[in-house]
Amino acid sequence: MPSMRELRLVRGAQRLLSRQPRARCMALRTFAGKCEKPKGVVVGVYQQEGDKPIRSSENALALDDAVGGKILSLIRERGMNGRPGKGILFSGLEGDYSAVAVVGMGPAGAAYNDHEQLDEGMENTRIAAGTGARALQLQRMHEVHVDAMDYAEQAAEGAALAVWRYNANKRKKNRMPTPKLSMYGKGDHDAWVRGLFKAESQNLARRLTDTPANQMTPSIFAQATVDALCPCGVSVEVRSMDWIEDMSLNSFLMIAKGSCEPPLLLECTYCGSSPEDKTVLLLGLGLTFNSGGLCLKNKNGMDEYRGAMAGAAVCVGVLRAAAALSLPMNISAVLPLCEHMPSGMAVKCGDVVTLLNGVTMGIKDVGKAPVVMMADPLLYAQATFKPKLIIDVGTVAQGVNCGLGGSATGLWTNSNFLAKQFAKAGGITGDRIWRMPLFRYFKEIVTDNTTYDLSNTGRGPASSCLAAAVLHTLVPCLDWAHLDIRGTGMLTKVNPLPYLLKDRMTGRPTRTIIQLMYQLACAG
Repeated sequence: MPSMRELRLVRGAQRLLSRQPRARCMALRTFAGKCEKPKGVVVGVYQQEGDKPIRSSENALALDDAVGGKILSLIRERGMNGRPGKGILFSGLEGDYSAVAVVGMGPAGAAYNDHEQLDEGMENTRIAAGTGARALQLQRMHEVHVDAMDYAEQAAEGAALAVWRYNANKRKKNRMPTPKLSMYGKGDHDAWVRGLFKAESQNLARRLTDTPANQMTPSIFAQATVDALCPCGVSVEVRSMDWIEDMSLNSFLMIAKGSCEPPLLLECTYCGSSPEDKTVLLLGLGLTFNSGGLCLKNKNGMDEYRGAMAGAAVCVGVLRAAAALSLPMNISAVLPLCEHMPSGMAVKCGDVVTLLNGVTMGIKDVGKAPVVMMADPLLYAQATFKPKLIIDVGTVAQGVNCGLGGSATGLWTNSNFLAKQFAKAGGITGDRIWRMPLFRYFKEIVTDNTTYDLSNTGRGPASSCLAAAVLHTLVPCLDWAHLDIRGTGMLTKVNPLPYLLKDRMTGRPTRTIIQLMYQLACAG
């Protein structure tokens, strides 16, 4: 008979165990066994239709045969229904794998949904692959083999995005290891590789954006860009502060002068076709830290504004993917880089700057620095590269975040063709674009001032539309698109995509712009 002391110890241990938090593994339940090989596999099953037996992918059937029919038997026993983002993780099955993640792929035959403006079959594949790969990563698998399911490219994207972590500032022993990914079974291997290229480019943008501001100053960002692009055959010119002053990029200097960190401007060029062919020009906002200047932002959450250079980071990712995919087109990028800080040298509310085209801009609110910083680089880029179209990308105004949140990136454009191409690209990538109004109404608000030609704020609450109107006045006769990624390119705070991480930078909309470039290259 156990003593009273021993009984008390046992009961105490039981109470302690009952208080332990339950594992949160993205809706995956785990059934464990003994197996020592650090290798896992992700396979998919379709959503159950009524009382019909659940269907699985071709590769899942092959794996089930290899383990004697145990997988489908266990799925039926556990009542899995195949809904996207749901699944079960099995360990200890006989075969080559330490763990098997069976994930739901949603309804068979899912296609483009007009109401959602999304190809749901592709998105369900991303969600399924990402859910399974992340669950196996949490089980410390060194290799993860992923079923191509219905779309090999999208399976690669979902898996590669899901297992990525920003852990540069963690000690090696505390880092979550990133497993090696490969395609399992039958599938389009070329499409799988394309998906990896696209996801890795978005992960590059995530890394640049998530790095603390003291570790990602303009000069460090410039070096990181050179390291990422030059080995791929993309040329990078780094322009110094003296050059910026010589070129009279005064609006850029107005924002940069408050910081001790010198500003830089990067010119990146990818040549995938004849040098005579006109280029597509990207302009990426590179505020490596945006404190708000003299109109200081709230201290709560100010650290998020290390990601104010997300526009420049996205452009770097796009160029890297274009080179990796050998897109048959020319792409150039202009990336102004600086910090926006308060000091005795900082720009003041009410200051006026003369732009390259002779227009005077009043800086009524220094907290709305992005449009001021982008103005002269936008004019310079048009005059220097003479592009066939220009796309500017930046975390510009809070209004788009209030209106769209993280659901889609706001688009302002003077081209119906570009609007349709962006909508198509967003539907394919799952990273949607939503067209916003570019009415003359907004242009009149930002130009109706008796003291100067153009205001950086205008009047009224439509901050994102007014910011777009300011930039639109600087692009008089060229196909142009403005992407405000304030809601999608920085921290994901609410309802993150299942293959991204909450409270981390997203790297969006890198893959959508890559897809757009592919469409433009094919159209050309």
